[in-house]
Amino acid sequence: MICTLSYLDSQAIEQIHSLENELHQTLLAFSCHNINPTPLEADKLAKIQELENKLGISLIAVQQDH
Repeated sequence: MICTLSYLDSQAIEQIHSLENELHQTLLAFSCHNINPTPLEADKLAKIQELENKLGISLIAVQQDH
């Protein structure tokens, strides 16, 4: 399972901002997804790691459901 920041519509954002104001607390919204990581050969892993380092991000190779 992997969790990412949620994509929210304006109504949800407004509701969260209202609760933040009420609580005087910053909130972050996360959504979690089941994933199946793909085992990779060393050369593929090295290419992914190179791009991660270049972009300053993390990438995960996952199996696609067909």
